[in-house]
Amino acid sequence: MKLLDIFERIRNDRGPLGQHARESHGYFTFPKLEGEISNRMIFRGKDVLVWSVNNYLGLANHPEVRKVDADAAAEWGMGYPMGARMMSGQTAQHEALEEQLADFMQKEDAFLLNYGYQGCQSAIEALVSRHDVIVYDSESHACMVDGVRLHQGKRYVFQHNDMTSFVKQLDRARTLCKQTGGGILVVTEGVFGMAGDQGQLKDICAYKEEYGFRLFVDDAHGFGTIGHEGRGAGDAQGVQDQIDVYFGTFAKAMATIGAFVAGDEDVIDYLRYNMRSQTFAKSLPMPIVIGAQKRLDMLRTQPEHKERLWTIANALQAGLRANGFNIGVTNSCVTPVFLAGGLGEATNLTLDLRENYGIFCSIVVYPVVPKDTIMLRLIPTAVHTLEDVAYTVETFTKVKEKLFAGEYKSERIASWA
Repeated sequence: MKLLDIFERIRNDRGPLGQHARESHGYFTFPKLEGEISNRMIFRGKDVLVWSVNNYLGLANHPEVRKVDADAAAEWGMGYPMGARMMSGQTAQHEALEEQLADFMQKEDAFLLNYGYQGCQSAIEALVSRHDVIVYDSESHACMVDGVRLHQGKRYVFQHNDMTSFVKQLDRARTLCKQTGGGILVVTEGVFGMAGDQGQLKDICAYKEEYGFRLFVDDAHGFGTIGHEGRGAGDAQGVQDQIDVYFGTFAKAMATIGAFVAGDEDVIDYLRYNMRSQTFAKSLPMPIVIGAQKRLDMLRTQPEHKERLWTIANALQAGLRANGFNIGVTNSCVTPVFLAGGLGEATNLTLDLRENYGIFCSIVVYPVVPKDTIMLRLIPTAVHTLEDVAYTVETFTKVKEKLFAGEYKSERIASWA
């Protein structure tokens, strides 16, 4: 029997995201936003109002940040230090940033990571043995799911933010751990990046004593945006001290590359030597480290950025609700707008928003959301204006009416070329 050609299978099945690539690539997927990161950028030669970048605090092009980044790049270049930190890539500045992060997060220690996705995935995998059981939220980010998949033991998923389902899976995990001699790691998010709702951290922590589990929280969207000084969802819910391993990324509120995990000193030191994706990877370049120190200092000493972010977020969410829009159960800055419609309607509506109204936002469709649901995901930032909010609410009202009137009805992805 002739063996399957792996490439032939790939050509015939391009995956759930890639199945529409030929019609969507370059516009609905992999679009090119050009110009300085701000509330207004250039898309296909046109000025557009952008609600799609996670520049929450507006630090991407803040003059203080740009100067520190430029000065550090001029002083160090992008190559230093070379090699993995365990071998030749350790510096006093890397250690200083970790100390600053640990102090900020009110944890004993922190470990600097090169990338958020890779770091989160690798941390989860490193924390557990084949005897342990992972219990995780069904809407966990892909990096968390990939980390769970790398686990060689059992995993149980609970329905999103559903405590009844959570306890049911904890019971299953406890029963199994009594047989294997392992323990339980609970994995969830501080702020869920699609729907904007916070993880039920306080409710989850109420079961820690009874079940004896450890808690890993990915707070990519909470870090810098909620809690005192932007300390995140654990601080906002009053359970920061009960989060055993806190994961935060620089890619959103701090508008740069990198991430970190924070927790007890012995646990973080274990990760420092056992997170394979970091232990054997080149050290984060010095300009990134120096720039991250500056950004972290601004989180602590310049609260006006976070205050401005929430002025915009509150105005946007209040305006949408007042005009009859369903924005779900968000209790963060992430602002989803849910409408009824299929893929063809979603792409026609988005094309209209971008080409005729000059608004660029992300669309989310099945399988990320249920069938016949359109989610327009808006990310407010400190550099947006109240005029941007007013125009967006007014425009969304117009396109919603056009959607209800059937003007976007189609069975095919909108043609944009």
